[in-house]
Amino acid sequence: MRGKIRLSRANIAYAHDIFMAAVSLPLSLRLRMGPSIETVPTDFILQSTALFAIIAAAVFLPMGLYKGIWRYASMNDLIQITKAVTLAVLVFSLISFVVTRSEFLPRSLPVINWFVLMALLGGPRFIYRLVKDRHFELAVDSSGKSGIPVLLMGAGDEAETFIRAIRRQSGAAYRIVGVLDEKGRRVGRHIRDIPVLGTPVDLNAIMRRLALRGERPQRMIVTKAGLDPALMRELLDLAEAQGMTMARLPRLTAFHAGLGDEIEVKPVAVEDLLGRPQTVLDRPAMQELISGRRVLITGAGGTIGSELARQIAALGPAELGLVDSAEFNLYSIDLEIGEAAPEITRHAHLADVRNPTAMAAVFAGLKPELVFHAAALKHVPIVENHVAEAVQTNIAGSRNVADLCREHGTQIMVLISTDKAVNPTSAMGATKRVAESYCQALDRAHDDGGCRFLTVRFGNVLGSTGSVVPLFERQLAAGGPLTVTHPDITRYFMTTREAVELVLQASTLGTSENTMAGGIMVLDMGDPVKILDLAEQMIRLAGKRPHEDIDIKYVGLRPGEKLYEELFHDAESLAPTDNAAIRLATPRVADREVLVRAIDEICAAARENNNDSCRSLLAHLVPEFQSSTADTNAATAQ
Repeated sequence: MRGKIRLSRANIAYAHDIFMAAVSLPLSLRLRMGPSIETVPTDFILQSTALFAIIAAAVFLPMGLYKGIWRYASMNDLIQITKAVTLAVLVFSLISFVVTRSEFLPRSLPVINWFVLMALLGGPRFIYRLVKDRHFELAVDSSGKSGIPVLLMGAGDEAETFIRAIRRQSGAAYRIVGVLDEKGRRVGRHIRDIPVLGTPVDLNAIMRRLALRGERPQRMIVTKAGLDPALMRELLDLAEAQGMTMARLPRLTAFHAGLGDEIEVKPVAVEDLLGRPQTVLDRPAMQELISGRRVLITGAGGTIGSELARQIAALGPAELGLVDSAEFNLYSIDLEIGEAAPEITRHAHLADVRNPTAMAAVFAGLKPELVFHAAALKHVPIVENHVAEAVQTNIAGSRNVADLCREHGTQIMVLISTDKAVNPTSAMGATKRVAESYCQALDRAHDDGGCRFLTVRFGNVLGSTGSVVPLFERQLAAGGPLTVTHPDITRYFMTTREAVELVLQASTLGTSENTMAGGIMVLDMGDPVKILDLAEQMIRLAGKRPHEDIDIKYVGLRPGEKLYEELFHDAESLAPTDNAAIRLATPRVADREVLVRAIDEICAAARENNNDSCRSLLAHLVPEFQSSTADTNAATAQ
């Protein structure tokens, strides 16, 4: 039915243009000759009019004039009309000269006819768009207008698109009263009659002027994507001081086809306040790394593992193996990848990395060329009370995967590590440091053509399982309070997508000949974020006032937790890589034989579920490990 409607409207437009072409010739002749037009034979005028209409009919259709929609008539449509009119007039002039030597037609007629026909074709389209965009509505007093008064941040194309969309909506939810320009280049100008009032620095004065006109905005909508996070935080403070909430437009990549005129305004996300400028990635190198290869991901149902699966599937592997010990998580990511990339052969394995027999069967079946090892126990307070479990997963499980990579001819294994492995105060961090050490030792000992073992270390991922952001969101939904362990605690953050992109990028850099064996690829996490500031920002984003509408409660550091995280150990010297967002930490050399014997001992203690012995052995394996839990237990015993 929709196809028929579009075809009918195109036919009407086609008939309209042919009619206008027929009208344009006698009208142009009348404009040129005035009353003396009576000297031109009527038959000649009729024949010339019919000829011009036929030529227009033959020219207009193939020129693409009817692919556009009148309501969205733009400069491109005007260009197409110009081309079509010019061609029609030229063809008519040539035929008329050849047949009749243009006996009764003035020499200036083609020029006049060109302008007349341009007006007759473009005018109705322009008027139709004005009517649809409601530009003919009479202005009324601002107090009588409906919709929430809003101020736009960003005087660019996105603002123009939003203003246009709002004007097309009947009973729109928003009424735009002005625009801010972060650089001030367009202050004093207008975007579709909406004034660019100033920069964020001028907001106080702007709000006073708008209030005097009865147009004080209630919301600030950020239209420009990729604003500096520092500016976003400043805007949040300014908006809160003026009693405004903040929202943003979805990025163009988030638009779905078929939305029509309406653009949904979304809340400002924490990522907008904490993010960094987009890192330049070598996507061809990432494609070359993954495309056509057999890839295995452990912990594929987790936050990092599932995002690895999504991005790797988009790069076209020959086969994709997904391993997870959680049935539902494995089912979910396998279903998602199957829907997004049905052409890729997938293998979903419900297996635990701690089980060497189960993992050996996985490797024997897939024979992976690339392995991304993301499986781990990572929740610090829980691991503190289950050290033996962490040893079996984070140490024994990592060793199982690494040994199988060597045995089955895997080319590259990538270990996903954490900043908590640096000067660890938790069993989780200490076990991940041991896994790092084992993979470093294997990489330093690898034979030519053997498996490369790469370690990628980074901090917290926004929105991951156990992350503070989902916790704050749940507490906000319940009306508070938000719980912060300590007023001075800080953490590094990055988005899941960015972390995985950089993991893949680091994997390409780590395989180059210039990369030192055993080095750890450390992702640039930017500046650490104060958790108290994060809590206050999330409260303000919800339109509430910290410590007034929503309280913040300090609950004390949890077992194994420290005030701040580090990305490098003092003994790890730093070296740049080809990507500024990735640095290489040179390895701390450990004797492989000694390390293997120590791992055997701690794994034996873990199999006996001896948490105290595991904690003591971790302290020997990781000399910098300072266990706050052990100190607490000792004090309690005394």
